[in-house]
Amino acid sequence: MNSISSVRYDDWRVKVPAITLSFWIVKILCTTVGETGADYLAVDAGLGQGLTRTVMASLLAVALIWQLRTRRYTPWIYWLTVVLVSVVGTQITDLFTDKLGVSLTVSTPVFAVLLAIIFACWYRVERTLSIHDVVTRRRELFYWAAILCTFALGTAAGDLATEALHLGFVRGAFAFGILIALCYAAWRLGGNAVLTFWIAYILTRPFGAALGDLLTQAKEYGGLGMGAMWTSALFLSVIVALVAVEQYFVDDRRAVQMAD
Repeated sequence: MNSISSVRYDDWRVKVPAITLSFWIVKILCTTVGETGADYLAVDAGLGQGLTRTVMASLLAVALIWQLRTRRYTPWIYWLTVVLVSVVGTQITDLFTDKLGVSLTVSTPVFAVLLAIIFACWYRVERTLSIHDVVTRRRELFYWAAILCTFALGTAAGDLATEALHLGFVRGAFAFGILIALCYAAWRLGGNAVLTFWIAYILTRPFGAALGDLLTQAKEYGGLGMGAMWTSALFLSVIVALVAVEQYFVDDRRAVQMAD
């Protein structure tokens, strides 16, 4: 979904990245880090679920305020916020499932309805759901509310498919990967760009979560046994490298525009 269309970097109001292959790669890596990072902090690092939720929610609040206060799209601030949203979205679903005992068959449709309500309110107020029209503070608030809900929904849907429905990590990742590919095919065949984008965006969360579980879980549980720490470190390193490259090109493009 390379160009539902590119972000106009000369428009200082645009606060989101261009939809390129790099965007989707970083997005999937962020979703995986959300799954593995939350597990590492809560379990391996011994912080526990409560403290991890508090710390991550606080960091997300700081990053989100920073993102909202920036005057232009700044890749490293934007993607830092996405990583933290991914972790917090995972923890929201885990809170409902593990702490409150809410079944995944209940939480998944609840998150879906909540996301539908956010989209409905967003469209009713702004008459658009395109991320390329996120040029005001109010639209940006709608955007981040939707993003957080997609991560919670994606986590619940992924856990429902891989655990409750017993698809397993490999078949789960494969199934969600196929659905993402179908979204891309639908867009290429003339499907609605905004609709296919948001469906694919939601699906990358369970795909990344299934991939993360496949890499981190022990072999006796169907995983590859890499562990949450090493998987998180590897994926974060790739994210940092790709975002650094994007930041360089964004800064270079703006420098050229200012010179002209």
